Amino acid sequence: MTTNPRTTERREGALTRDRIVEAAIGLLDTEGEAGLTFRALASRLGTGHGAIQWHVANKGELLRVATATLVERAVGDADPDSEAAADTIHSIALGLFDAIDDHPWIGAQLARPPWQSTMLEIFERIGRQVRLLGVDEPAQFTTTSTLLMYIIGAAGQNATNSRLPGGVVDRQNVLDELADDWAGLDASAYDFTRTMAEPLRTHDDRAEFLAGIDIILAGAATR
Repeated sequence: MTTNPRTTERREGALTRDRIVEAAIGLLDTEGEAGLTFRALASRLGTGHGAIQWHVANKGELLRVATATLVERAVGDADPDSEAAADTIHSIALGLFDAIDDHPWIGAQLARPPWQSTMLEIFERIGRQVRLLGVDEPAQFTTTSTLLMYIIGAAGQNATNSRLPGGVVDRQNVLDELADDWAGLDASAYDFTRTMAEPLRTHDDRAEFLAGIDIILAGAATR
């Protein structure tokens, strides 16, 4: 029995929801949310609008699914019921930090009201760890919400800082220039900021990010 090469090619290139989502992620990474249109997606996939809409109803659904896909890849291995609660929170946080750094549009999608299901899943994962840490029940909501907002906000700011309209920037050059500016500020108006010039120049983004999480957890533990 022989196989028709053209039939095999059609099957291998068949349009699926997964293929559409991956193409959408590629467009979002290169063109941003404004560049994600069904026309651009159809051109990239070599198909028509109708074929795409058979799998995905509209742009809003596509954005939600693309966000959920990348978040699951970033935090899917973190055990929501692990006894190593602080380590699991670190794992979830760094997964999201890196995902948002690679795909800056994720942060905006997660923060967009009302919270979508993906944001609720992250909230659930972090909340279970907060509870395992022994945070008092009255403080669990505040602690979990603060962690979530810190993670999304700090990761989003980091992604913004690493890029300018011309593309990805040289981080150390930017830090050096900014540190020099801070060091040269008027001492009477910026007495504290001037002393932070060298820490700014040499700091590690990921280490500072995790340190912020630990400060929140330490504060929760003292309540």
